[in-house]
Amino acid sequence: MSDSIGTPVIKKDHCDKISGRALYTDDWPMDGVLYGRILRSKKARARIVDIHLPPLPEGCYIIDRNDVPGVNRVHIVKDDCPVFADDTVEYIGEAILMVAGPDKKETGRIRDSIEVEYEELEPVLDVLKSEECFFEYGCSRGDLDAELERADFVYEEQFRSGSQEQAYLEVQGMEGMWQDGITSVRGSMQCPYYVHRALAGVMAVDEDHVRVLGEVTGGGFGGKEDYPSILAAQVAVAAKKTGKPVRCVFERREDIECTSKRHPSLYNIKAAVRDGRVTALDVDIVLDAGAYTTLSAVVLQRAVIAAEGIYNIPVLKVRGRAMKTNTVPNGAFRGFGGPQSFYALELLFDHIAQKLGRDSLEFRLEHCAQKGDPTSTGGIFHFDVPIPEMVEELSKLCGYGEKHKKYAAEQSGRYRRGIGMSLFYHGAGFTGAGERDMIKAVLRLKKNRDDNVEILSANMDIGQGLTTTFAKIAARELGLPLDRVTVADPDTSFVPDSGPTVASRSIMVVGELIRRAAARLKEQWVSGEECIVEERFREPDFVLPFDPERFEGDAYPTFSWGVQAVELETDTLTGYTRILGAWGDYDIGTVIDENIARGQMEGGFLQGISYASMEQIPADKSGRIRNSSFSDYLIPTAADIPVLETIFHPVEYSDGPYGAKGAGELPTAGGAPAWLMAMQQIVCRELNCIPFTTEDTLRTLGEVSE
Repeated sequence: MSDSIGTPVIKKDHCDKISGRALYTDDWPMDGVLYGRILRSKKARARIVDIHLPPLPEGCYIIDRNDVPGVNRVHIVKDDCPVFADDTVEYIGEAILMVAGPDKKETGRIRDSIEVEYEELEPVLDVLKSEECFFEYGCSRGDLDAELERADFVYEEQFRSGSQEQAYLEVQGMEGMWQDGITSVRGSMQCPYYVHRALAGVMAVDEDHVRVLGEVTGGGFGGKEDYPSILAAQVAVAAKKTGKPVRCVFERREDIECTSKRHPSLYNIKAAVRDGRVTALDVDIVLDAGAYTTLSAVVLQRAVIAAEGIYNIPVLKVRGRAMKTNTVPNGAFRGFGGPQSFYALELLFDHIAQKLGRDSLEFRLEHCAQKGDPTSTGGIFHFDVPIPEMVEELSKLCGYGEKHKKYAAEQSGRYRRGIGMSLFYHGAGFTGAGERDMIKAVLRLKKNRDDNVEILSANMDIGQGLTTTFAKIAARELGLPLDRVTVADPDTSFVPDSGPTVASRSIMVVGELIRRAAARLKEQWVSGEECIVEERFREPDFVLPFDPERFEGDAYPTFSWGVQAVELETDTLTGYTRILGAWGDYDIGTVIDENIARGQMEGGFLQGISYASMEQIPADKSGRIRNSSFSDYLIPTAADIPVLETIFHPVEYSDGPYGAKGAGELPTAGGAPAWLMAMQQIVCRELNCIPFTTEDTLRTLGEVSE
């Protein structure tokens, strides 16, 4: 092996996926399996008066709430989302019942012929009209009123962000089985043990009578964290009623219309400015949670924690609320509340700098937090904050200073350019005491008699290369060739609960458990003998205890840091904007595999840019999503960014494997503010709403020229 663990290798699953041998949920043989098709609400809020069913052919079944053996609620954070609708529906797309049968086309025909009588109720489609708050969190320090009174001036601004679809390549898909009192579910997911716990309550069995198998998964980005528990419950109930395996794989329109999205947000911010510095922030956050709570609590927590940006502001007050609307429930999406906050805070500081006549980047760096400074929740930045060095590195790479000065001058002609740079972080791991008190990760290594080693973990490879990076860690610690280490399929019947594949925790937390287990296994190694070594999560000694009630303490043990720059050129005649270049510098600690990490950084950056510029989910007056296919929901491709460069600035983390930290979510946080700052130079106007589309560009250019 190379001396550097970051040296790229061929991914463990590369050959199976590139050759087509890998089997996704819809690829499995269908012998004896019934197709499940879900009848969904056509109303945003209504009482179900009656359901008129057609005659059912032999071998076809209707499955609804009356068939749920246990509670008709899916455990996610709160148990409020029904498996199948009760007396009311709360959003267009809510599951009312399932039709299961041996022929997919016939099953769909039966579903489409079912008539539902509704008594329509007034829906809440505008989050500002919502009166039901699901969750509220906040944090503060200092005397806000006094600092606002002392300020030279108080700057106020409102920032809005829209929804965003995860757009994973493989749609949601699950297959349920019931035999001899055991409920089994297999499919596309990020968190097998989340599904496992949800099924126990729905099926009214103890967890020993539930088995969940995480199969090859074609992408998630957070979208397969919460929703698989819902779909798994539906196919499990159907399998028990029919006595046969039931598979349900969505069509793309169904997937976009019915599954969770990134939370739309509204930020109202007051900033006190005194002696040329921001001395206080008053941040009010409203997230549109949709019809059910799903993961809004945790998304809101991250949004609140990140509401200070990367900055150290003496006085701070943050209030965050997740409000109910009668729209598709919103849940996890890469960044988990961070992209909303960093977009708002970076633009806020940029706008204040412009008001002061200051260079935006210099102004922001003057406020940058340093090692030992307090975090927004009263914790401490325990390690170096490398943002200034990273800004210098990236500025040299992309020529930021010269370009920014050039584009700031008045531009004429049909084509105009702009460049922007964003500064951001991502808290690595679960928020607060989640790793210690909730997840309690367990990891096992098994040495077989042939002296090959198997990693027993519940974490999923959803395209981010986990089977490869996990194996690299174990192989390096044991001094074995990589082909002698494998990662077991995530099957809850024999792998321990190492926690979910979320929160940029897999490498930092579970990877460190692998490294420690491998070190112990190496000490106990006896050739030809089987041996199992188990490791459990231990919170680092330096962590300040987090109080979830007071929302105080170390929200995260460490942070990954990022700097991104985007250069744009806009055709003022058509409004079309092309990306001339995008550059990112990232501190994710030690890089476990450079190719895999670079792929993560590039993909996340692209998602952040498109979040700002093209991805939007408009709804009609009834609340129905209007663009539910890839022909009208636009997502970017590699062709949209011909120049995309990634560099790393590793600052090792003492409690990560070989110094590694969280990586996957980090790059999504900075794309939107970098893109908008570049666009501001082009349209000569401060911007505070995303997505800012081609139509918005033309409209704004027209307003400026009038």
